[in-house]
Amino acid sequence: MDAFLVSTGIVGLAEIGDKTQLLALLLATRLRRPLPIVLGILVATLLNHAFSAAAGVLVGELLGPVAVRWLLGLSFLGIAIWTVLQNLPHAGEREEPPLGRHGVFLATALAFFIAEMGDKTQVATVALAARYEPMAAVVAGTTLGMMLANVPLVYAGGRIAGRAALAIAHGIAALVFAAAGIATLLGAGGLAGA
Repeated sequence: MDAFLVSTGIVGLAEIGDKTQLLALLLATRLRRPLPIVLGILVATLLNHAFSAAAGVLVGELLGPVAVRWLLGLSFLGIAIWTVLQNLPHAGEREEPPLGRHGVFLATALAFFIAEMGDKTQVATVALAARYEPMAAVVAGTTLGMMLANVPLVYAGGRIAGRAALAIAHGIAALVFAAAGIATLLGAGGLAGA
């Protein structure tokens, strides 16, 4: 149960203001078809996080518990920094999602799968799967975290998309990740691993 709950919380926080969450908001405001968008997010996340968790299990088996504790702690600190950096303006950001002629579901699934590659939630999934068992609980938790962060945005659309609200959310998420990283490195709680 720890793997599921920790994975849900970590990825749910990591997703706040993330590029895939902004992609969900953009798709929702442009396409106005929430159900196929939500289903596309679900399928893309399940596939991406299953792949990531499998990689994490392999990393965990190769490194051992002490190295995994350090990997997880440093990953949390890295995610905290990444979260802060996301709040900075980026020149030349792409505003349009890669849509195409295959419908809202397929466009969303493809866009999310690609956007999630190398993303902080994917990195978190790898690190969590390296630490926790069973892998299915990690994938279920990370997927639930993604859905909890994205589904409300899809259904609420542009009504809740304020830049100031995202900046505050990024700051809070960065603090939580920094605290989790430090606690993990110091061997606190169930995140210690050794």
